[in-house]
Amino acid sequence: MRETIVSVSSTSATVGLSLVTGPGTLPWRSVCADLVAAPVAAALSSWAHASDVSVAPIDPGLADTAEFCARYGVALADSANCVVVAGKRGAEIRYAACVVLASTRADVNGVVRRRLDARKASFAPMADAVELSAMEYGGITPIGLPPSWPVFLDRAVLDRAVVVIGSGLRRSKLALPSGALAGLPGAEVVDGLAR
Repeated sequence: MRETIVSVSSTSATVGLSLVTGPGTLPWRSVCADLVAAPVAAALSSWAHASDVSVAPIDPGLADTAEFCARYGVALADSANCVVVAGKRGAEIRYAACVVLASTRADVNGVVRRRLDARKASFAPMADAVELSAMEYGGITPIGLPPSWPVFLDRAVLDRAVVVIGSGLRRSKLALPSGALAGLPGAEVVDGLAR
């Protein structure tokens, strides 16, 4: 469902002109800067698909996927996780984000490792993921990540009409048409990224 947004206020700066209503029982509304992390707000201010994004506040204690989906009536298949991966080759560390449906897991040691051309790949340590993304753990999203990071999207994510992702903060979630994710800087659609 889409509704037109016609006003913008300075305390809740709207970044788009239309709003996609997301799944579940959440009060979806236009994106405002106080409900997203700073790099997410900055990215949305210039992203061509920003008008397709909506936000909903949530209990930050329920930000983890299983608890979030159960409490707010969002199917795991309509929720996507964004995980930060670190690939190592010698002394060099390469970071990437992997976006997979919440009902699946990223193939970090196979597909992701090969895409990063790394000898070893693993989930980035929490402190590194938080510091480098400037987002909260449990709320990391592919929108607003460092531009040097590839964003690997499992093709199954794009099969969903609308997908719920993090906002960069634990206290809110974003909903958007899944196809818009392919328009993110550094986005690559990868077959078999998730199992």
